[in-house]
Amino acid sequence: MLAIINSCAVYGLDGYKLMVEVDVNTGLAAFEIVGLPDAAVRESRERVRSAIKNSGFEFPLRRITVNLAPADIKKEGALYDLPIAVGILAATGQIDAARLGEAAIIGELSLDGAVRAVTGSLSMADHLRQTEGIGSLYLPAENAEEAALAGGMDVYGVSSLRQLTEVLCGALELPPQNADIAKYFAAADTADALDFSDVKGQPGVKRALEVAAAGGHNILLIGAPGSGKTMLAKRLPGILPALTLQEAMEVTKIYSISGLLPKDQPLLTRRPFRAPHHGASGASIIGGGAAPRPGEISLACHGVLFMDELPEFARDVLEALRQPLEDNIVTVARVQARITYPARFQLVGAMNPCPCGYYGDSLKNCSCTPYARQRYLQRISGPLLDRIDLHIDVPRVNYKEISGAGAAEESSAAVRARVLAARQIQMRRFAGSGCTVNAQMERKQLLACCQIDGQANMLLAEAFSRLKMSARAHDRVLKVARTIADLAGCEQIAAEHLAEAIQYRSLDREQ
Repeated sequence: MLAIINSCAVYGLDGYKLMVEVDVNTGLAAFEIVGLPDAAVRESRERVRSAIKNSGFEFPLRRITVNLAPADIKKEGALYDLPIAVGILAATGQIDAARLGEAAIIGELSLDGAVRAVTGSLSMADHLRQTEGIGSLYLPAENAEEAALAGGMDVYGVSSLRQLTEVLCGALELPPQNADIAKYFAAADTADALDFSDVKGQPGVKRALEVAAAGGHNILLIGAPGSGKTMLAKRLPGILPALTLQEAMEVTKIYSISGLLPKDQPLLTRRPFRAPHHGASGASIIGGGAAPRPGEISLACHGVLFMDELPEFARDVLEALRQPLEDNIVTVARVQARITYPARFQLVGAMNPCPCGYYGDSLKNCSCTPYARQRYLQRISGPLLDRIDLHIDVPRVNYKEISGAGAAEESSAAVRARVLAARQIQMRRFAGSGCTVNAQMERKQLLACCQIDGQANMLLAEAFSRLKMSARAHDRVLKVARTIADLAGCEQIAAEHLAEAIQYRSLDREQ
């Protein structure tokens, strides 16, 4: 007898409908799974056999063939255990298949029949709610609240194979899972965040980070060891606007398919902050691997990617950042697959000015030769520097500032209020265009929104010549100037706004 169970799988960031076709026929006892299964899927045979027996059902000693359709996409993971087991029980008449037509089933089985959590449940639920003919989803209880975020259908969390069969046969009624989205965002508002008031001194760097947050610009911090680069970078998320629901859903999908979603947090509502070590491989940063997974640039989507000791990263890793910084996506190409992940992140780099770290320092002398310093700076290519809008010198903090003898430092809340006001201006300006911040402006938007007067034009022309700017650097200076004008509440970009934007190109001045 043949039984067909609706299920789902994940390809990249999106789900796709999958049919589990189970045929139980007379013949020599065998259990085959076809449809490009990987090792984890093939091992389902042993898990399913034990789970069925230990749940009080009879495992048929006949020829069992399971087809995972479509058969041209490689199947990975253990999320097909539950639909395969239900298909075998339906094909052998041990459960009523009447409720299976409009239901989709996902889940991993343990040997005793318990249902274990799977990854990517939000992506799968989001796809299934848009699929005609699917009205309900049965999946592990641990994933039910996450899947319910998608809405549009009934989601039921089950804890065992036995419980699912009782629900399908009508012997047990389960209430559909609800998701309280407002509760998750309220919890994010009360969560503690690192505050700018903890950082003593560095007013110029704080101003640059405010500009970066207001316009979504990438920033590079250059300073001696111990000057506060890492401390400042970690406080950038605290002045960024809260995630929108759409952004939160996308971030949650990425973390879910990566297996990094906390069990007690089905919806991520705070902007991510990722800080990979400089020894990380290209696949871990960009994404990929034998079974492609999102990398750090995707895990930092709608948040901050902090790369400390930037010149110490491998050259191929740094060069691979160029396309995602420009296009806000990353494409992982393999022989059998081509997967695109979102990568709309804000890059914050930190580096020393030279190998010893003390070039230009007010107290310690640099021991590096000019050639050694030049080689160190050249580890970051010109094309990558062009894509970083602000290059900021981070000076040493003096004792008076450290001891707190000066005035009280401004809090993140005060800075965030100005950032939010500037972001509101940009939202109104770019309404309906798909662009949300100044850093994302295309050439047409740049020409319309970044008009400058004669004095500012002369200033930009001189800077373009002296700093030997590229066309991309010219455009990025204009975008930063537009953000500075938005922070000041000015409709027109003035010469002082442009002058401040130009001074945020310290490496251009040095090279």
